[in-house]
This record gives sequence, C-alpha cells and structure tokens, in this order.
Amino acid sequence: MNTGGKLIVFSAPSGSGKTTIVRHLLGKDDLNLEFSISATSRAPRGEEIDGTDYYFISLEDFKKHIKAEDFLEWEEVYRDNFYGTLKTEVERIWAKGKNVIFDIDVAGGLRIKKKFPEQTLAVFVKPPSIDELKIRLKKRSTESEDKINMRIAKASVELATAPQFDRIIKNYDLDTAKQEAYELVRDFVQ
Repeated sequence: MNTGGKLIVFSAPSGSGKTTIVRHLLGKDDLNLEFSISATSRAPRGEEIDGTDYYFISLEDFKKHIKAEDFLEWEEVYRDNFYGTLKTEVERIWAKGKNVIFDIDVAGGLRIKKKFPEQTLAVFVKPPSIDELKIRLKKRSTESEDKINMRIAKASVELATAPQFDRIIKNYDLDTAKQEAYELVRDFVQ
C-alpha cells in the first residue's frame, strides 16, 4: 500500500459525539481532510446512503474481502455485523493529496495506529459519563432498549482503552471539544 498523507483517527463509544466533531473538522478547508467511508455488512439505518455514510456490502462479500486481505482493519462488532476500512478507500483519498479522517470504533482505530504509527493521530472522545451516554443514545431513538444496553456494556470496555490513544478529548461541552479537536488536528497536519 502506498503511503501518502496523514491519518486522523477519532474513536469513542457510541453517543460520545465523535461523529459531530468529525463533521465539524471536515468543514475546515485548512486541514485538507477527506472522510474515510467504512464498509459494513449491516443494513442501512434511517436516511443512510451507500457510498456516503458507509459502503453497504453483503455479509458474504464482506467475508470475501477479509479473505483477500482487502481491509486495513476490520472487526465483527456484533454477531454477523462487520465493519472495516478498505485499503482502496485510503488510497483513493491519498491519491487526491488529502489527509484521511476516520470515525471508527476503538479496536479499529488502534489497529490503524499500530500499522502507521508515525502518520497517525489517534484521538479518543470521552463522554462526560456512562449515564450521559445512555441519555444521548435514548434521545436518538433509532435503537431498541436491548441494543442501547449492548452499546453501554461495550462503552465501559472501550473507555478502558482511552490511555492507548495519542490524545483524549473530554466532550463535556461540544463547542469546546470541537475547538480542541481542531487545534489538535491542525498542529498535526501542518
């Protein structure tokens, strides 16, 4: 795989605000970022669009890509629910001379950091508390109580990995977190 620009990883438990922060950073032209679209074997939710939010691929095709070693990182997040980053996606962005920004789960974020230690800035977005996380997930009202409880259980495990990241942003106040993220990324890409 050709190595090009920088890699900026944002990871966090579901509901921490990482997606909002990543969208904010994508709007900053001076950072020269492009979003890495993950592949997933799950079905689209709500208004998600194939090729914009995710590359939605069948479980069978996802497993074929794993066998062919087409992924930079991948994980079975829940049973038969795979997520991953295709190598071609990162190459596509680097070919445009841009830096790649990821909004991915903790395990995937750490794998990218391990593969490209010098080129990667790995940022962990920490929610104020598990209780606050539960409130945010319920407000979304896109998932069942069971699914929310699964995410909360997973969040406790993910929070323990925070020290393995380069930086931790505590998202108590979204505007402050956005500004902190911007300054971190700006310093890293310049």
